[in-house]
Amino acid sequence: MSESSSATTLRYFPLISSLFVTTLIVSNIVAVKMVNLWGFYVPAAMVLFPLAYIFGDILTEVYGFARARQVIWLGFFCNLLAVLIILLSGVLPAAPFWPAENQKAWEAILGFSPRLLMASFIAYLCGEFLNSFVLAKLKVRTKGRFLWLRTIGSTIVGGGVDSLVFITVAFYGIIPLVGLQESILSQWFLKVAYEIVITPLTYRIVRFLKQREGVDALDTETNFSPFTLRI
Repeated sequence: MSESSSATTLRYFPLISSLFVTTLIVSNIVAVKMVNLWGFYVPAAMVLFPLAYIFGDILTEVYGFARARQVIWLGFFCNLLAVLIILLSGVLPAAPFWPAENQKAWEAILGFSPRLLMASFIAYLCGEFLNSFVLAKLKVRTKGRFLWLRTIGSTIVGGGVDSLVFITVAFYGIIPLVGLQESILSQWFLKVAYEIVITPLTYRIVRFLKQREGVDALDTETNFSPFTLRI
């Protein structure tokens, strides 16, 4: 990536960042519903959440780890804000004409348990940072070749850790160990399969962005600490 490129010239960076954050927030809202996907019983978020990893791949591949790191933290704090607003809305006194069954439905669908929230936030940070880190390092190792290897390889690591951390923290002691293992492996498999299927589209988007933005990051001298926002 040309360091001389000003952020104001990155026309599509705000769009990809917005799609990443929106995908993350909506996934957490719909995750309460369990669905049956080809015999796998997983949260409804599995339909959408893998897109967050794909957008994360695109951000790292085109704009570099440092900019992707900014968006990962942006997604974290936007999601935290959404959760706080939903929780506040739930505890505010209901209007006299608001039926009691509506309040119960609200709490059942939009209520968050502290344990699930902790599991979600920890898993997100671990998974996304590992996904971006692995992709950036593989790009340096492969000298920018084999994009498919980077996107799929980073999802295997990041998506696997995300599934492992979330399921373990959220449900350990609640469901049997066999159930934990099946849930982790099911989510992991679906995330990787999702990434593989959408790889041709990822190629087209990455090629388009590199041509239009005039950037192609190679993180040879990047500080990979997740605790800095410097570019």
